[in-house]
Amino acid sequence: MKRLDCDYFVVGSGMAGLMAAIKLSAFGSVVVCTKKDRADSSTNHAQGGVACVMDSDDSIEAHVQDTLRAGAGLCRESVVRAIVGDGPARIAELEQLGVHFAAQAGGGYDLGREGGHTRRRVLHAGDITGRHIETALLQRVHEHPGINLLEHCMLVDLVTTGWLGVDGVNRCVGAYLLDRVSGEIFSVRAPTVVLATGGGGKVYLYTSNPDIATGDGVAVAWRAGVPIANLEFIQFHPTCLYHPDAKSFLISEAVRGEGARLVDASGQSFMERYDPQGALAPRDIVARAIDREMKVSGSPCMYLDIRHRSEGYLRSRFPNIYEACLQFGIDMARHLIPVVPAAHYFCGGIEAGVDGETELPGLLAIGEVACTGLHGANRLASNSLLEALVCARRLADRVAKTGPGEPVGSIHIPDWQTGAAVPGDEAIVVEHNWNEVRTCLWDYVGIVRTDKRLARAWRRIRNLRQEIRQYYLDNVVTADILELRNIADVGELIVRSAQLRHESRGLHYTLDYPGLDASRPPEDTVIRDPAGSHL
Repeated sequence: MKRLDCDYFVVGSGMAGLMAAIKLSAFGSVVVCTKKDRADSSTNHAQGGVACVMDSDDSIEAHVQDTLRAGAGLCRESVVRAIVGDGPARIAELEQLGVHFAAQAGGGYDLGREGGHTRRRVLHAGDITGRHIETALLQRVHEHPGINLLEHCMLVDLVTTGWLGVDGVNRCVGAYLLDRVSGEIFSVRAPTVVLATGGGGKVYLYTSNPDIATGDGVAVAWRAGVPIANLEFIQFHPTCLYHPDAKSFLISEAVRGEGARLVDASGQSFMERYDPQGALAPRDIVARAIDREMKVSGSPCMYLDIRHRSEGYLRSRFPNIYEACLQFGIDMARHLIPVVPAAHYFCGGIEAGVDGETELPGLLAIGEVACTGLHGANRLASNSLLEALVCARRLADRVAKTGPGEPVGSIHIPDWQTGAAVPGDEAIVVEHNWNEVRTCLWDYVGIVRTDKRLARAWRRIRNLRQEIRQYYLDNVVTADILELRNIADVGELIVRSAQLRHESRGLHYTLDYPGLDASRPPEDTVIRDPAGSHL
């Protein structure tokens, strides 16, 4: 079996992973792996931008309060202040790496406004901000001799000393990976493993996420015994394009920030009935409002109306969105844009500090895969890229003080054991289970929940996980099997987390407990399963 050694092993090539790799390269050798092409990440699909205080009319305190308000009482205020306060310095660092944000004709940044923000503070590069950032960071990684970037390599499971039977405190010492091209499994050994794998929107039937978002980091961490927090808080983006040929195309919240109204089929605005901020209310409120309007009216979608803006303005401000809509016969300047909510962002994840530290020594987690306490029960728009930037820097600062961790030179990672597994000959089984998991989550653990729906989801997910685990053990490992295994594991975590929260808070809304639980202070939902024979 092929084996690689490095000082720092980073899983994921989005903003969090690439920034971490760039920073960590100052302290030792770095291997980065991504399960598809190097540019295939949620960062690359991010349209809106980075929320950061960059205007004299704005303030750090205003951004903090907007974040706390959106988080519905569950944010950790110290974390919010640390990340928001560090934002301007991190933006300057991005610019030094070659990222250019849109500017006003008269000077200064062209700042956008999105839902939940009381000021214009979203830096952007048109409507393909993530792509600009991803391109600049990948260029820096490509040029760095100390960073080895592996494409088409998928994480199978973490390797811990507890699983290996090594005496002492259980710690992470590496991982097994699948080479998607050759089909071979190999190992990477490192004293520090960084999970920056993003979220898991593909757990749901309808999502704005790219196909890679199958919750891999959360699943492997859970199987290794790491606590998972607040996974009931799944953010559904209110406005994904509704068209039979449009696959997961997001209509950025920035469109509403530039004046688009949410209307029904007759052109009547409805958000004012749900929140004083109207179409710029926080995402949980907007998504629930659209969901209710669709159910009450029987309509398959609602609409965005930005026809008061000129074609020239829309083409300039939203070039990518404008052209994409045109491909589906929708002219933003002349037509209503059909939209529906779709799974978008995980506010929960691996319990981690701002510096990435987890409960398992040797394992760090940053970006969407981590739950730091910034987002609470609902993420404020465009705070995610800010979190990735700041946490990557804090992780590097931590490593600068502590070093790469306890040496792993004496640790032997054994060859991968195929056992009696045979090549799978029933692809229909994988496809069927894949669709059943995603449909189950969408139908029973979506925007509006009930105890009965969650109980149904629990029974179905438990049965599916047993079938999938047996299929995983009986057949040679493939990427499809790994992704199926991961979405089923993450699906169970979402259901269990939702069942534990007997109140409606932020993104978790249940008809059985429609208000906040005032009998006790807000607290995180944490699932702490003991580590077992997870490989």
